[in-house]
Amino acid sequence: MGEIHGMVSDSTVTDGTAADSIEREIVIAAPRERVWQILTRAEFLGRWFGSGAPAEIDLRPGGRMVFDHGVHGTLPARIEQVERPAVFSYRWSQGAAGEEPAADNSTLVRFTLTAVPGGTRLRMVESGFATLALPTEAVLARHEQNSAGWDRKLPELVLHVAKLPA
Repeated sequence: MGEIHGMVSDSTVTDGTAADSIEREIVIAAPRERVWQILTRAEFLGRWFGSGAPAEIDLRPGGRMVFDHGVHGTLPARIEQVERPAVFSYRWSQGAAGEEPAADNSTLVRFTLTAVPGGTRLRMVESGFATLALPTEAVLARHEQNSAGWDRKLPELVLHVAKLPA
């Protein structure tokens, strides 16, 4: 199946501010191309981060991605990097629902896929918390929420890949 490795940048730093990034690594027992196909599929992304409806995704640098959160509104993102099958990154707003991502209100999520014996190592880094134009308490809360969210979401990806026929 898969294992979650390492938990980096999950605490506040000593001055009481949030760490700038959240980092996770998982190993998935599937080829890199297969993991890429799932990670960038509108249907999967919609279930993974939304209410179940397929995400809107224009899979190219500068393209738009939108997750539908039902009664909570939409979560727009801007795709930053697409290097099939190795790197996929996007910037998403940490502000109000429907708010477009900008330099001072968003974090960058970057997935790097590396072939390893028996599967794919997926490294996820979400960065930019230190530059959010939010009160310190809100940044700390967002960092904590997103950190806990990745702890739930990455195992869901592993399970989804395992359920699919080879």
